[in-house]
Amino acid sequence: MSDIGSDEMEEEQGPYLGEYEGGRNDSDERHGHGKATLPNGDTYEGMYENGKRHGQGTYRFKNGARYIGEYIRNKKQGQGTFIYPDGSKYEGIWVDDQRCGFGKYFYINNDTYEGEWQAHVRHGQGTYTYAATGTKYLGTWVNGKREGHGELIHTNHKYVGIFKNDKPTGKGKYVFDIGCEQHGEYIVTEQDKEDKEEGEETTSPVAPQWKAGQVTEIHLKTQEEIEEEEGEKTEAVASEQPAEQTAEQTAEQTAEQTENKEQEETTPAEVPPTEEPKPEEAPAEQEPAAEPTEPAAQEEGGVTQEPQEPAEEPAQEQEPSTETAD
Repeated sequence: MSDIGSDEMEEEQGPYLGEYEGGRNDSDERHGHGKATLPNGDTYEGMYENGKRHGQGTYRFKNGARYIGEYIRNKKQGQGTFIYPDGSKYEGIWVDDQRCGFGKYFYINNDTYEGEWQAHVRHGQGTYTYAATGTKYLGTWVNGKREGHGELIHTNHKYVGIFKNDKPTGKGKYVFDIGCEQHGEYIVTEQDKEDKEEGEETTSPVAPQWKAGQVTEIHLKTQEEIEEEEGEKTEAVASEQPAEQTAEQTAEQTAEQTENKEQEETTPAEVPPTEEPKPEEAPAEQEPAAEPTEPAAQEEGGVTQEPQEPAEEPAQEQEPSTETAD
């Protein structure tokens, strides 16, 4: 069934109300599969239920943006893909017309973010990859900014620490592929603090400065070392058991022996080891292969500079709540 009328009828009826071809229910509402052209030039093809977009469908905006995914009562809800006018794209979960849940965003500069969303912004656990450098941030996001524990992974080293308001802050460490790690903290200089107290406006945010501390060796245990350590712990616990058992334990054992007499005769009881386990030998102390120079935000010492802030998503296209008067 179609809402299309003749030119004469459209002139008599007034403004263009759009077109619709598809199924209807007993109340003459759009129902089932249908195709619609809205008065503003947008188009929709997909499922309807009782006059509303409901189920799988494709909505195309006249500016080139489009959404392919699930709807519930005219709102994007469930799995869907939104392609924006600038070419960026979001693939993931929608709730109440907003990016919410797990999804992946492909930015116009080729950066990507894969993780959790809430109310259209990065929120929760996620990974942001900077295409220009290959640097990755893995960690927590709050309202679109890096906040809480995270890792900033570069080509040959990574920073592990706390982020606040999209910047590293407080204690953390740089872990280098050469087998050592440098502990330290990001601090704000006294001058920066005074500027803030005086309320002076700055053209750009002040980057915290890295204050280097101790350099230590990284020791990653092998699977054999882990198993050997677990075995020694088990032996140590067994050797610490008292030789004499309490009366209650003896009674329990007697009852068990009575119930399992036949098995007891053929299977000897286990005896705790009498030898004390040997203490684990301390590994030979080794110096790091090379002490890294002090990393700093201005690339002092060759540490990769903090990448630019994550890209922003374009403004969300709005779909009309009602398509046209039938």
